[in-house]
Amino acid sequence: MPKVVITGGAGFIGSNLAELMIKSGWEVIAVDDLSYGNPSNLESIIDDEKFQFIESDIRKPGVLDKACENTQCLVHLAAYKIPRYGGALNTLNVNNEGTKTVLECTSRLGIKTVIASTSDVYGKNPVPPFKESDNLVLGPPFVRRWAYAISKAFDEQLAMAYYDERRLPVVILRFFGSYGPRNHRSWWGGPQAVFIEQALQNKPLSVHGDGRQTRSFCYVSDTIKGIKAAIESDKVIGEILNIGSTDEISIEALAGKIIKLTNSKSDIEFIAYELFGGHYEDVRNRVPDLAKARQLLNFEPTVSLDDGLVKTINWHKRFSRIKA
Repeated sequence: MPKVVITGGAGFIGSNLAELMIKSGWEVIAVDDLSYGNPSNLESIIDDEKFQFIESDIRKPGVLDKACENTQCLVHLAAYKIPRYGGALNTLNVNNEGTKTVLECTSRLGIKTVIASTSDVYGKNPVPPFKESDNLVLGPPFVRRWAYAISKAFDEQLAMAYYDERRLPVVILRFFGSYGPRNHRSWWGGPQAVFIEQALQNKPLSVHGDGRQTRSFCYVSDTIKGIKAAIESDKVIGEILNIGSTDEISIEALAGKIIKLTNSKSDIEFIAYELFGGHYEDVRNRVPDLAKARQLLNFEPTVSLDDGLVKTINWHKRFSRIKA
């Protein structure tokens, strides 16, 4: 039976991926320190004989070496996100130390390694849709918002160095706006998560800036389908691939759509970036070019934004009922 180790395995993408891999006949070991992951995300598989959960920081000596015994692949999802309100130092340290620990372990054992990156690395590049070969245009270091993107860009460069110099079989996946059941219900989970929570409580939806910035959102079942294909394909070793949807929507329109789908009495509240404190910058447009993923992985997202949001809203409603 093939085995995969998933760091951040109790998180949003990690738990959904673990469930899919077990259904597909893989043994799964999930490693998570539960700083943002949640044991409840693993309820459907926790008692499965093909699943094992290790609660630990992946940087702890020996943890990954033990987990990776007789393993075919490691998927590295554990990471800290954009530090909107502070915490840039933690984001930089945790992400880079964690990725180095992963690459050192998998290179010693010769294990295929899938590194999760982000559309954030395209930064201020003004010409979407973004190809994997496009320039990464990041903002200045005094804007803490770029700490996450810079940490992930460094992770990518580090992974490619291990591929070039140590012949480690590496794949880098840049995710675009993954969302769905089990997403974190704060800004950590993305704007759709916050908007849904606010709409269900009939609170104003907090749209940052002018709301005209655009994003593409990819339902989690499509995201994990792309990850699974990368795990199982030898054609993508040494490659960087976008995983997402090409359907573009403004953040203001997304907020309006969620108000409509939840039948909420909420309105939209625009929040100036200056209120974050210090300097802050946002990305105006973020849409992937999927030609490479289509060619190498036969990847094609299938869940529409409306359908995905309805499923996600229904998941969020569970917590509203619990509060009530």
